[in-house]
Formats: sequence, C-alpha cells, structure tokens
Amino acid sequence: MAMQTLQHWSKNEPTNTTMAKQETKKTESKRAIQSLTLAIVVPVSLTMSIIFMFCSGHKYQAMGKPFWFPPLWLIHSASLGSSFLMGFAAWLVCAHGGFHTHPDALPLYIAQVSLSVVWDPLVLVIGARFLGLLFCVVNIGTLLACYYYFRKMKGDASDFTY
Repeated sequence: MAMQTLQHWSKNEPTNTTMAKQETKKTESKRAIQSLTLAIVVPVSLTMSIIFMFCSGHKYQAMGKPFWFPPLWLIHSASLGSSFLMGFAAWLVCAHGGFHTHPDALPLYIAQVSLSVVWDPLVLVIGARFLGLLFCVVNIGTLLACYYYFRKMKGDASDFTY
C-alpha cells in the first residue's frame, strides 16, 4: 500500500521553481527586446523624419562641389546607420546599468543624437557650411566622449559608437 502512494520524481518533470524561473526569464527577455526596440527606433525615426522633411537638399545639389563630396543618398544612409548604431550602443550601456553609474554619459548621448539630427537641415537645406563644420566638429567631440564613457561602462558598447 505504501508503494502506491509514493510519488516518483523524475528529472524531466518540471518543478514549481523551475517553471517560475522560466517565466521570469521569458518576461525579462520580453522586456529586453522591448527596450532594445525603443532604443533603436527613437533615434532612427528622428533621423528618418528629418530626412523626409528636408530630403531635397536643393542647395546642396546646386552647390559647386568637388568630386570627393558624397552624394545625398550616401549622406542619408550614413546618418541612419550612425543613429542605429548609437541607439544600439546606448541600449547595451543601459542594459548593464551604465547610465546610473556614470550620469554624464546620457547627456552626451542625447547631445550627439541632437547634433546629428540638426546637421542635416543646417547644411543640406539652409546651406550654412561653416556653421555645419562647427556642428560637425562638436558632433565628433561628443561622439568621442560617448566612446570614452561607453568604454568605461561596457567594453562592447563602445565598439558601436562609430
């Protein structure tokens, strides 16, 4: 009789704790994917909206350019790629708690994204070359500062800042 009431535990049968751990991992991975999507979509959509609003660049196309000036489609593609990679790098830093340990990194990231968004209409639509050069130099400075702070927080994230 005692053998009939005895339950046999197998390694294949899930217990309550393993099921709870699996559910926790599922919710954590779902949250990570949502935050990754948000971190990439926001800067890319800002850049894309600026490109669509000011995409013509009549002054840039009418300006006498040497042969080494890139075509407009290459400038827009590089801008989108930079926004994507900076969003991904910021997500890597944020996922490892980096913005809490080094609070200077977040304003630098926001400044870099803002400068890269403002540069496109400033140079390509308005035609302010010298002011665009100044914005470009400041943008490179913020990019290097982001690289420095991202490198201190998480080594992998700084590889995507270029």
